[in-house]
Amino acid sequence: QVQLVESGGGLVQAGGSLRLSCAASGRSFSHYAMGWFRQAPGKEREFVGAISRNGGNTHHADSVKGRFTISRDNAKNTVYLEMNSLKPEDTAVYYCAASTRWLPRLIGEYDYWGQGTQVTVSS
Repeated sequence: QVQLVESGGGLVQAGGSLRLSCAASGRSFSHYAMGWFRQAPGKEREFVGAISRNGGNTHHADSVKGRFTISRDNAKNTVYLEMNSLKPEDTAVYYCAASTRWLPRLIGEYDYWGQGTQVTVSS
């Protein structure tokens, strides 16, 4: 079992920045690839980014590429999502997730999920 707790969400103006954190507890954090997803009101949950177990490989969705960066610190059992140049369309609940696969991008490939943190970007 892995427990995931997101933090760092909030209200920010368009063009601003936020850094989300996801703290993991339970079984060895470094055994899992980690991902970030988001879900806006009335929309399906969508992939944002993923990072491999040792952090050497990452993948970001086209919608956030160049603005968001996923990273991890295995010593701190934490994964991060640095979000810059935020847009109103980035408003959503952001979830982190853990997977035993290498660099998963699909919801069904993740085994554990956090409760989410709200990000609201005002125009």
